[in-house]
Amino acid sequence: MRIQVPKRPAGTLSPLRQALQKSARAFGFVGVFSFFVNLLMLASPIYMLQVYDRVLTARSEATLLYISLIIAAMMLVMAFLEVIRSRVLVRVSSKMDQNLGSKVFDAIFALNLRAPAANRSQSLRDLDMVRQFVTSQGPFAFFDAPWAPIFIGIVCLMHPLLGLVALGGALVLFALAWATEVVTKKPLSEANGHALRATAFAEASLKNSEVLAAMGMLPGIRRRWRVNQDKAMLLQSIASDNAGLIGALTKFTRMFVQSAILGMGAYLALENEITPGIMIAASIIMGRGLAPVEQAIGSWKMFIGARGAYTRLNELLMTFDNETDAMDLPPPQGNLAVERVVAVPPGGTNPTIKGVSFGLTAGESLAIVGPSAAGKSTLARLLVGVWGAHSGSVRLDGADVYAWKHESLGPHIGYLPQDVEIFDGTIKDNIARFGAVDPVKVVEAAQLAGVHEMILRLPNGYDTLIGPGGIALSGGQRQRLGLARAVYDNPRFVVLDEPNSNLDSDGEAALVQGLVKLKERKATVVLISHRPSVMNHVDKILVLRDGLVEMFGPKQDVLARLTRPVQAPQVQQQPAAGQIAPSAGTSA
Repeated sequence: MRIQVPKRPAGTLSPLRQALQKSARAFGFVGVFSFFVNLLMLASPIYMLQVYDRVLTARSEATLLYISLIIAAMMLVMAFLEVIRSRVLVRVSSKMDQNLGSKVFDAIFALNLRAPAANRSQSLRDLDMVRQFVTSQGPFAFFDAPWAPIFIGIVCLMHPLLGLVALGGALVLFALAWATEVVTKKPLSEANGHALRATAFAEASLKNSEVLAAMGMLPGIRRRWRVNQDKAMLLQSIASDNAGLIGALTKFTRMFVQSAILGMGAYLALENEITPGIMIAASIIMGRGLAPVEQAIGSWKMFIGARGAYTRLNELLMTFDNETDAMDLPPPQGNLAVERVVAVPPGGTNPTIKGVSFGLTAGESLAIVGPSAAGKSTLARLLVGVWGAHSGSVRLDGADVYAWKHESLGPHIGYLPQDVEIFDGTIKDNIARFGAVDPVKVVEAAQLAGVHEMILRLPNGYDTLIGPGGIALSGGQRQRLGLARAVYDNPRFVVLDEPNSNLDSDGEAALVQGLVKLKERKATVVLISHRPSVMNHVDKILVLRDGLVEMFGPKQDVLARLTRPVQAPQVQQQPAAGQIAPSAGTSA
């Protein structure tokens, strides 16, 4: 299947980068707040320095009171700034969801059309993972990290030996942070891959839970799921064990360096090279300087997960960004032209449609018939633009239906697939395609599909809820509601794939009446069916076999050719053993 992706101009940012760029000002404010937060961090060691070197030596209670009030005010300002920068990141996360949520949803929808086996829900989880990281303490480590050398430099100004201890501790912690990246990146990446495959397999299996239960397939499916799940858990355990070891070494290093700088400070104080206040202040400042490194190591696993989610989201949005500036075309009249179409199903390699060509004028109706695996449903998907052609084109009023914006073309198309899905909501919402409900049009569509009386017999009529907490519909009811949805608002082009496969005689009679009404409305109708009762109401018939057009033309001509007796070639009968073959000219 050819995936048509518009080429981006050189230097164009991805939608994800654009969303982050829109929040650049907010990140700038967080950086400014972080500057003042870290600056106010110096208030505590300065306070300790004044207490030890001034208050205790001068025994001045007034000085203690004043500097205590000052430090309390500074701590309140610092706490206020901490709250503000946290709230700014929460707003950034919400804005990111507003800017990207719909795009990710649309991209997942496009991915599902072209790769049905893909894990559809993972991208939404990836968006949540990126948002959760933005609102966590992880980003603060990056904003506070530039202050680490500044704090270490201040310690060096207090005394070179104290600065040497602080610098050594910082280098060890940075090395541990780098080691965390090395020992966790590969196992976490592989673990995420196995976890995604396990989740996708579980989701696909749950869709067929009735089959699994009826035929006792659950143990085998469970074993298959556990293969990837166990691999994911093993790799996650390896990564977590390595990260836990490094985390323990990090905690030991920080506590050791904290004690070492106190010990070095005590030695220098005994040697009268520094005061006890400087010893305490240096310990506090060094602890603050090493905090971002330890914080980064603590949130490294979340950072790795967010980085992987960011990469996957970026690739998805770069591939399936559906924001185009294509001009809206006028509503179609229903003139269809299929031009040498070749199609390969998503994930396949062999074409199922091989150079099909035919045309319909507005208001004509066509029945497509053929044996199983002839490519009928593939052709139906091509006609409504769900799949793109590998080569050739399907044109409606001269425009390629695959390139036409679905939001503008969709209201003028009616499509009823073989597997009809009725979505969670009310009957009227489903018929109105979850748009603005026009009661007149909803009832008109239901009457055309012959389902109006059935709906009125439901508990709440058109307001009856379907899905979770609502009623369950039979296959025939779903199919008739799907037909009502397909003909809602008088579409100009209607494609019905086996619309009577689940219908009883009454439902089929209603379908026939619906086809007659569609013809009266001059709608172009393509019908795929094996039952002759509905083929009697079409203008043309196309016989499809092995992806090729075997016959195409007016209904009477094609039916005559299909029902014409085939002359079997005469084969001379061989004489049985012991018999004499008849001579030439003698009747056998």
